[in-house]
Amino acid sequence: MTNHRPNILFFCSDQHQTAASGSYGHAEAQTPNIDRIAASGISFNRAYCQSPVCVPARGSIITAQYPHTHGARILQDALSPDTRTIAHHFAEHGYQTGAIGKMHFVDETQKHGFDYRLEMKDFRKTLTDEEWWELRRDQGGGGGTSGRPSKLSARYFQDTYYADETVRYLREKRDPDKPFILWSSYFMPHTPLVPMQQYFDLYNPETLTLPQRSDNALETGFEGHLMRAKQRGWYTQTDRELGHALAGYYGNISQMDACIGKVLDTLYDLGLDKNTIIVYTSDHGEMAGAHRMWTKHNMYEQSVCVPLIIRLPGDIDANTSHNHLVEHVDIYPTLAELCNLPIPENIHGRSFAPLFDNRTYQPREYAYSEYDFCHGVFTRDNRYVGKPPILMVRTDRWKLNYLSWARSELFDLENDPNEFRNLIDDPANTSIARELTDIAKRMYRTN
Repeated sequence: MTNHRPNILFFCSDQHQTAASGSYGHAEAQTPNIDRIAASGISFNRAYCQSPVCVPARGSIITAQYPHTHGARILQDALSPDTRTIAHHFAEHGYQTGAIGKMHFVDETQKHGFDYRLEMKDFRKTLTDEEWWELRRDQGGGGGTSGRPSKLSARYFQDTYYADETVRYLREKRDPDKPFILWSSYFMPHTPLVPMQQYFDLYNPETLTLPQRSDNALETGFEGHLMRAKQRGWYTQTDRELGHALAGYYGNISQMDACIGKVLDTLYDLGLDKNTIIVYTSDHGEMAGAHRMWTKHNMYEQSVCVPLIIRLPGDIDANTSHNHLVEHVDIYPTLAELCNLPIPENIHGRSFAPLFDNRTYQPREYAYSEYDFCHGVFTRDNRYVGKPPILMVRTDRWKLNYLSWARSELFDLENDPNEFRNLIDDPANTSIARELTDIAKRMYRTN
């Protein structure tokens, strides 16, 4: 890197399944702007969130700590205002800091080190009360998985506002004499699956490729997942219903991608691309019908693996990918090192910056994630709320989803990449299950 410290433009979406991008090899999902970043950047094929739910996952991105340490463990937990974040660290080294869009701090009066902050209440001011209710009627409930086109124009969508305000920040609000670290954070492709008509129409619900669904899906693992899928109506979703839901989900992705494109165009128009690191990731994934499930709250690959693309200034036509196991907590120290800043102490993340200039790098032996049961969104009776969390340990070949009080899950990802066969009871795998269990307990207890 040059002595002139680079800017950072950090795109974060909500609930984007890694596979559902053109740059990750999807034949149907259309993501031309995310693909633009990948074409001159490095994509990580095995990046993992630290919790498959919004609040703890996002807390881990900005703190480089696991949820049981930063404390925001479920959807209802506000990240403590005393928590140090990437924004505090970069501000102390001369950066202007901004966060536009969905950061999900819960208590949005706390800015967590971001000097410039716009969020949902700012978008809400752009609509009249009548228009707000029109939006709510059009979109339906936040967990809806019935795909259909919206009747509304772009200005009704919060992501349009976030993209426009990111553009305004780049053109008018930033200090040209200081480097910036700016979050541009979007709600889509999170449910409901009701994108604008033009994006829904990119996909034919009748011909979309459906995920493989096992006849005995969820029956050999943790019983709570099967209960949740049946309570939500996902388990009996027909092929036709699934096709329309996927059209809505992919439409959401394409609509979010168009917002990213608007910001990228501005970045390039202003010549800021020459000294800006661009990051794209999502807080967690989306099941999108796999295992007869939607949304997240589990440790299947569709839910816990995340897209992660990083493009360095001048890194033209790089278009490379890595299969190393990396975690969301690794992004913060990596960006610090890429910007020639000291790496903070007392974090769980480790920098993978050496991968960008072919220096020696010792990859992680495993990725770790945890999930505490959230009120009101897992089962209707909240029967698991307050119980110890699911702890995931994923190596190159194996994945353990450990529960100290219920049926755990062990998958051989080399021979069963779809995670259809739970091998936890196979005597041949006793030693690997014990080894991964010990790692899970150690990670949760000592970090």
